[in-house]
Amino acid sequence: MHTLELAQVGNSVGIVLPEEVLTRLKLKKGAKVFVTETPEGIALTRYDEELEKQLSAGRELMQQYHETFEQLAK
Repeated sequence: MHTLELAQVGNSVGIVLPEEVLTRLKLKKGAKVFVTETPEGIALTRYDEELEKQLSAGRELMQQYHETFEQLAK
């Protein structure tokens, strides 16, 4: 486990990742990441363009058929 530092970045706040974490995630300055809320907490993963396309398509489908999914959930 790592303790991360929050730093002022212009008008925003950023998280400073230790070199070890960057290496494990194969990230460099300027890279994009996913931040996902899970039942266990927050997950930070590498950005994957193909996964983003799939998630985006899923979100559109859920929005388009919202009422159908709502009825199925009953």
